[in-house]
This record gives sequence, structure tokens and C-alpha cells, in this order.
Amino acid sequence: MEAVDDGIGEADRLVLEGLRSAGKAWIVGGWVREALSGRKKTDIDIATTLLPSEVKELFPRSLMVGAKYGTVMVRLDESISDNMWEVTTLRKEGSYGDGRRPDQVEFGQSIEDDLARRDFTINAMAIDSDGDLIDPFDGHSDLKEGILRAVGYPLGDPAVPGERLGEDGLRIMRAYRFLDSADGMRSMEGSLRSAVKDNLEMLDVVSRERIGVEMMRILGGGNPGEVVSQMLEDGVMGRVMPEIACTAAPSFCEDSIVNLALLCSDEPSEGGDMVTELRSALVLAKQQLRLVAFLHDARGASLSTEVGRLRRFRAALPAEWRSAFTAYSLGLGKDTEEFSGALESLSPLIAGNAPLVNGTALVEATGLEPGPRMGRLKGLLHRIQVERDLSTSGEVLSVLDEMDWRDSDYESWPALGWP
Repeated sequence: MEAVDDGIGEADRLVLEGLRSAGKAWIVGGWVREALSGRKKTDIDIATTLLPSEVKELFPRSLMVGAKYGTVMVRLDESISDNMWEVTTLRKEGSYGDGRRPDQVEFGQSIEDDLARRDFTINAMAIDSDGDLIDPFDGHSDLKEGILRAVGYPLGDPAVPGERLGEDGLRIMRAYRFLDSADGMRSMEGSLRSAVKDNLEMLDVVSRERIGVEMMRILGGGNPGEVVSQMLEDGVMGRVMPEIACTAAPSFCEDSIVNLALLCSDEPSEGGDMVTELRSALVLAKQQLRLVAFLHDARGASLSTEVGRLRRFRAALPAEWRSAFTAYSLGLGKDTEEFSGALESLSPLIAGNAPLVNGTALVEATGLEPGPRMGRLKGLLHRIQVERDLSTSGEVLSVLDEMDWRDSDYESWPALGWP
């Protein structure tokens, strides 16, 4: 097919030519799909007739990360490129006894056999050495028509329902990810959708890490709201996150973590309890879970433009969290324009965010011994310093005259934080 391989870089060609000097090699996977859609290509994945050991001989710096399954990460000399290319030996169809990985790998010599073992027709295309498209399952047609169809029969042999999905339960999640495209939503072919709904138990044997990766890709896509709505309708969310009340938010954004918080915004439990469930359901990074917990607990927070509250918002939260909160509030259907405008016009704090009064100065001013009361008082003064934009330690210490810092309940004193 003319010009399908346009956009291949010089280093890409060096890898392809090296492989083709000793065997055959094809460009496969997402690069082909994106090229046919007229969009910016992803990293090139390559299928070859060469065995992993033969690839290693051609490219000695290669990493044998998945040699057992035929995959090698090819590296060129650092002076040429610091990229890596995933090169996989052609494989034949095999059995998947555990629904996660093939029982054994049988290498092959036919690109058609290799494409036949892939998940969806739009991913089962290749480009040969002449730049021509190899498309045995009419994936290009499905790509143009916006249809997501399984390779072969989505229900497999009628005697083995769900065979295609049964090869790897993660294909259920991938099916929803590939509904999303830069041109809008694809439609899931009817028998594939039936197979998905009938075989949700396959998700139970997939690692939470792999499901988490796919879930975050879905939430970071171009149309996460529409994809999530279909996942809810088909019962997928209930299988993936059974202990959390999920919802399709009024408006999703471009941030996958914010979208995860929006997805869980109907959950009645507190943020800490909710992310405990998320941790077991999706296995996410700690910093991601902390942000989700914060957003969940702040879902009812006021978007007040009171200056002291705005100062505290800016001082207490890192920029990433401030941006996430605004996007989260917008996703919940709140009007954030006035809040964002007031925050943008807010003058910098005269003395900055750091506390002006340390423990030593506070001991001298109050005579208090170091301990819980002293610690809470220091935190409260820091909060007031920020809210009032106090600029000297003397101004901060003068606040002591306004409060009963000796006898009042220090556990009720709030530190700098938000909300």
C-alpha cells in the first residue's frame, strides 16, 4: 500500500535492514494502525522470522527481556540512537490454559499465522519490506468504518465460547481501550460484545497490575466518559472494582488520575478507605492513590473566593494537586471560572510559604514546653500567617494576644492545610 511506511526514521530503517539482511521482518502493531489513520505514529514494533538468539547476534547490545516468548529489545550503538525496538519472533497459535499467557510458545515462519493470534483486526496488520500492507482479516476496512472486531470468531469455535478472549483475559480491558480513537468512538462488533459480557470472569485471573495499566490508559484516552459508560453498562466496572460505587462523571478531563477520582466520586466512604480498595483492585502508585484520596475527600469543598482561604489553598497544596482539584470540581459539574480567576489574580505572599516563627521563638514567647500543645500552636500560627499574609515574626507572635493558647483545646487547632 503506497506510503504506508512513510515516517520511518533512519534508526528504524537500520534495525529493519539489519533484520532483513538475515531473515524477514515486518512492522506490526500500533504503528501500522496509526499510520493508516493518518496520525502520528507510535514506537515501531517488529515481527521477524529470526530467533531471539539470532537477533542478539545482529544487535549485541539487545536486551533479552522476553526471549522465552520470542521478544528482544533491540538497541543500537549509543552514538546512533538511544531508542529501543521491540522485536518478536513470529509465533503460531497455541493454548492459554491459565487465561494469561500461552502454555508454550511455538515459533513460526508465517506472518499470516502470527497475525492470526492477535486480538483485534485493527491490530492484526503488518507492513512488509516493500511498504505494502498485509491485512488478512480486513482490519483496514474495520479501521475506516470504526468497528472493533476480534480476529477470527470472537466466540471462537461454537463449542468453546469466548476462545479468543479466553487466550488472555486482559483482552476484555483492551477491547474497551480500543473503542476510543482520535476520531471518536468505535463500535464494538455485536458478537465480540456478547463474548465480553459472557466471559467477565476471565478478568479474575489477570493480575491487578495489568488491569490497572489498562484502566489508566482508558481513563487517559480521548473519550473516557463514553468508554466508561459502556463498561458500566456491560458490567465490567463491577468486576474490576466490585467494592467501589463507580459512575460516569458529568465531564471527564485529560488527566487519568483526576478521571479515576471522578469515576469513584459516588463512593460514600472516606478517601482513605476508598483507596485501600483501589490499591487491591488496580495496584497504583502511592502518590497516585494519595491524590485520589485527597480529591475524594474534597468533593464537597467550597469554591469560595475568600482571600484567606485562597491563600491557604495555594500554600498548602502542590501545583499538581491544585490543578487536579480544579479539573475534578469541573468534572463534577461545578462552575470553577470565578474560583480560578480569583486564584490567578492572587498576589504572592509577602514572606512566602515558610513559617516565620520556629519552636525556639515560640518557647521564648509563651514559656511552653515542647510537646503536643506547642506543636499544634506552631501549626495554627503558620496557618494564620498564610491566611492574613503576615510578613514578620512579630506580627505572627502578636496573634497570641487574640487567643487562649494556654487552656483551650489544642487538638481542635487546625494546621496549614486545605480544605
